[in-house]
Amino acid sequence: MAIKVTMNLVVLSLVVVAAALVQGSRAETHVVGDTLGWVVPPGGSVAYTTWAATKTFAVGDVLLFNYTTGEHDVVVAASKTTYDSCSATNALSTEKTGPTSITLTSGEHFYFCSVGTHCSLGQKLAINVSTTATSSPSPTGNTTTSPPPPSSAAQPLAAALPLTLVSIFVALLH
Repeated sequence: MAIKVTMNLVVLSLVVVAAALVQGSRAETHVVGDTLGWVVPPGGSVAYTTWAATKTFAVGDVLLFNYTTGEHDVVVAASKTTYDSCSATNALSTEKTGPTSITLTSGEHFYFCSVGTHCSLGQKLAINVSTTATSSPSPTGNTTTSPPPPSSAAQPLAAALPLTLVSIFVALLH
């Protein structure tokens, strides 16, 4: 009897761990600007607008701003108005040590560099994160629909794993 209870606890633990791994594996890390990194972009803000338009941002994803400490920073703007004006007044936060990682929550998010004239030269990023994560607005407010990420085809299979493990657990109880 004690062995069956121990076995059931082990299987239940495996189910919980598997479910946590499936949920955790959905988050993506987006390197802002890809190989460009977080710099004053050549050609202005179109570089980050174009970059964001090719991405799908979901709750729990991480933005990774790659930059050299002392040359740039990441201001999390409180509103689109402060973002548009490149004003760090009332910023939600300012990160000065690169690289900077920010975990995404739902809603509109606005980031810029407050060093010198970097923001007015285009070092700024506006994104929209929703629970369905189908669009990313540009700094001008235009919305572009992005295709689903390549990994989305595997999600139904990954979602079935916890259910399969629970079924095995229930079968072992009998």
